[in-house]
Amino acid sequence: MLLVFLQGVQYLVENDLLEWRAESVAEFLYKEEGLNKTAIGNFLGDREEMHLQTLKAFVGLHEFSDLNLVQALRQFLWSFRLPGEAQKIDRMMEAFATRYCDCNPGVFQSTDTCYILSFAIIMLNTSLHNPNVKDKPSLQRFVSMNRGINNGADLPIELLTKLYASIRSEPFKIPEDDGNDLTLTFFNPDREGWLLKMGGRVKTWKRRWFILTDSCLYYFEYTTDKDPIGIIPLENLCVRRLQDTSKQYCLELYNPKGQKIKACKTENKGRVVQGKHQSYKLSAAGAEERDAWIDAIRASITKDPFYDLVSLRKRKVIGNTSS
Repeated sequence: MLLVFLQGVQYLVENDLLEWRAESVAEFLYKEEGLNKTAIGNFLGDREEMHLQTLKAFVGLHEFSDLNLVQALRQFLWSFRLPGEAQKIDRMMEAFATRYCDCNPGVFQSTDTCYILSFAIIMLNTSLHNPNVKDKPSLQRFVSMNRGINNGADLPIELLTKLYASIRSEPFKIPEDDGNDLTLTFFNPDREGWLLKMGGRVKTWKRRWFILTDSCLYYFEYTTDKDPIGIIPLENLCVRRLQDTSKQYCLELYNPKGQKIKACKTENKGRVVQGKHQSYKLSAAGAEERDAWIDAIRASITKDPFYDLVSLRKRKVIGNTSS
């Protein structure tokens, strides 16, 4: 998708419809209607110099003066979709924090404080409004997790209370691109390939094309199919090797609490129904491929770029104040 997007930008430049300068490209991405916001996010997050300059100019087009941090984040996160790569997220949120502090001098001691709190708000939004998260964070926990981030000092309780209340009352609106374009989801998968899958009700093995991306496992009847016939969200699941008498090189997806896996599949008539699996048994072509799938699935289940980025920045802030 990014390649197609870049080709489109290149076409405009070659036909003198767009100037290949950071300011011109940024204004085009910010103001032009109908652009794919996932592709915009990936473009802005790239580390090449032109992309870095375009990101700076793009963020500069946002006016955050006199907005609290949640209001500014609402505006910023509506103008594109955050990419999935931690390094890209880091660059984009660093640019946001710098711009916010420039627009609102004196609110935070440093851009690090703004950066950390921004991620805390994004994670709070997920925890409060994702139905799969059962343990909803309280205001007290939100305040506690942000202690000492203002160059070693605490932020005003009134500020944190206001930010918490804003997110609790209204989640972030995330821009949605063309819902029919599932190629966005599958453009850069963590892993893909053929596996045998044991049926839920009818215990037979069927060959399916699997794609692992965005902490979900999708499976298709053919590689050319646009829509998956099944989706397995990996949140709260585990994966392990499995000894099976009927097939070699098996792996199993299971819920460690013994609950039925919350997945969905498409029936012959196109109706989407909930899956009936207590676990998913899959079989690879060989031991090396099986182990590669297990490693990829485990990495996908535990991947949390937000948490890693924030932990790193918090250690930096605390280290600076204690030295």
